[in-house]
Amino acid sequence: MPHMSIEYSANVDGAIDMTDFCRVLVREILSTGLFETGAVRVRAFRAEAYAVADLLPENGFIDMSFRIGRGRTAEEKKRTGEAIFAAASDYLAKLFATPHFALSLEIREIDPELSWKKNAIHPRLRGK
Repeated sequence: MPHMSIEYSANVDGAIDMTDFCRVLVREILSTGLFETGAVRVRAFRAEAYAVADLLPENGFIDMSFRIGRGRTAEEKKRTGEAIFAAASDYLAKLFATPHFALSLEIREIDPELSWKKNAIHPRLRGK
């Protein structure tokens, strides 16, 4: 269950292709070899109302929250976070060329006893 939720300031629209960014992140998540294809979700939510730092209208952000199931070592989680953050940073290089952009990523483990799932995609991708 690797689910990435991206929250971003409305002023980022037009500067990047958010659908393409989501696809870059899916490919990077899968490249770690730690997650099953049918479980990966990446979605983005535009924040219409926001205030960033010194309130300049040019200030923008992307905040990535990555929820994963238990079962990975601390080193695997760290390596995954570093890979995702590097891919995102590379993709967003033109935003970092300005002094008005912030990027963040947090990985959180989901408690399996408090998480329910039903997935019809897995059988198709597993060939069953």
